[in-house]
Amino acid sequence: MHALIDFPDPERGRERLAFGRPAQVLVAHRLDEVRPVLEAVERQAARGRWCVGFLRYEAAPAFDAALQTHAGVDPLAWFGVHDHAIDATEAAAAETAVDWRSTWEAARFKAALARIAAAIADGEVYQVNLTAPLQARYDGDPRALFAALQRAQPAGWCAYIDTGREQVLSVSPELFFDRRGARLLGRPMKGTAPRGATPEDDARLAAALLASEKERAENLMIVDLIRNDLSRVAAIGSVAVPRLFHLEPLPSVWQMTSDVVARMRDDATLADVFAALFPCGSVTGAPKVTAMRLIRELEARERGVYCGAVGLVRPGGDATFNVPIRTVSLRDGVATCGIGSGITADSTPAGEWAEWRHKRAFVERAARPFELLETMRMEDGRLPARAAHLQRMAAAARHFGYAWREADAAAALDRLAADHAQGLWLARLTLDRQGRPQATAAPLAEPAGPLRVVLAAHCIEHPSPEFLRFKTTRRESYERFAPRDPAVFDTLLWNEEGEITEFTRGNVALRIDGRWVTPPLRCGLLPGIGRAQCIARHEIVEEAVTRERLPQVQALAFINSARGWLPAVLD
Repeated sequence: MHALIDFPDPERGRERLAFGRPAQVLVAHRLDEVRPVLEAVERQAARGRWCVGFLRYEAAPAFDAALQTHAGVDPLAWFGVHDHAIDATEAAAAETAVDWRSTWEAARFKAALARIAAAIADGEVYQVNLTAPLQARYDGDPRALFAALQRAQPAGWCAYIDTGREQVLSVSPELFFDRRGARLLGRPMKGTAPRGATPEDDARLAAALLASEKERAENLMIVDLIRNDLSRVAAIGSVAVPRLFHLEPLPSVWQMTSDVVARMRDDATLADVFAALFPCGSVTGAPKVTAMRLIRELEARERGVYCGAVGLVRPGGDATFNVPIRTVSLRDGVATCGIGSGITADSTPAGEWAEWRHKRAFVERAARPFELLETMRMEDGRLPARAAHLQRMAAAARHFGYAWREADAAAALDRLAADHAQGLWLARLTLDRQGRPQATAAPLAEPAGPLRVVLAAHCIEHPSPEFLRFKTTRRESYERFAPRDPAVFDTLLWNEEGEITEFTRGNVALRIDGRWVTPPLRCGLLPGIGRAQCIARHEIVEEAVTRERLPQVQALAFINSARGWLPAVLD
């Protein structure tokens, strides 16, 4: 299979089409070849053929020389021409392993935001979409990685294209444009918030996004830009915004979208549509020309297919293209994936950096297989916190899309308890993607005295907040802080703002001014069962504690549901 299109369809739910080796390939190696390629695509579609392909972001100057980009990787545009679609086969089931690395450090990010803020203050620009690539070595099966990405980011405008030298794996949630007859629809996506760890928290975050003046203004700026762009190919008076500020739930984030529609002029061609709209304003900023000039200044390399367009033109001329965000390109054994956000006058470095981390969650999910995890105390065959742990695992299963049958998980714990009717044990329950539970036990020793703990040498940064909110076997970020001295029980962690968060294996309580406090979840920590029980019994209250306040701490405790409340001493 050389291409797969898996797009939402208003009538059939999903339009899932596979394509074999193309009968013909249409390629633009130079800017002056981009528009002729699109004209050839439209001619092939008029003859009843399918055309599947992409344009790189760096194709933009082909439509307007004022749109500045870096020099693009060859080809600038690529389309496979197919006589017919074939039955879509299931993607490869093999597991993948990818170690993503950011090419930007926080200092460079802050400097770029300062430059954009100055340009906004000077009235040069209203918004700039700043991006940076993640990269990894990948020599595995591209279809397997595409399948993992689809599991991590389902229900979007997904496309797999293999040109021979390069594979494009796009699971974008954003529609660039959809052309059906004379109707043209754009759906820009601007405005982001993380998903919550509980239904109540999730609803709160969604409501906050919808009410946010910053996020609504960011969305409206791009809607206005798209309206102006569409008017260049629209019949007079036909541009409208039937839906504004609509929230779409994705696995790791809430996204705000708006619909802009128009009736195309009779003489407008596919190349005209691209000339009017490309690149999509949601990945440039406004005004587009100035924003793209700043992007070229601040981003050191080309974007490639990321932020370009990926899609298909159907027999007869109807066309659908996504904005290839959440998109991985594989070339010469290197995987590249861009992450970005819209920077406005109200943006802060901490807020935008957090948004980048939320958005990269889809590649972290797909990076390697993981299981959901619960660990609990088992004493003489009894599991005191069993119900709370099963409830938390059920919430994690819903979040990650894992099959969940509570009866199966309960039965696994019942068998474990029957086999360990005497003694004190640490029970471990895991759940794989197919919903298969496995329960094991290890002896649990009670400590003889206060635990010896140490403070982390540097802040912890989780690759994805969802692996912080939910307990899984993806614990690499914690394992980096595991103490090497066998006499040290655990490491006390802190975040980028210098706030105490938790231990690597449990939550923390600190006695300050005669009160026991524990960091709030917003500081970045697992919502532990033992912690929740202590809060419910009014034994501790939530309060942020910075490293600078540690000398004021009168006592320290380690908390989790397996070991309970254990006094600790900070080394």
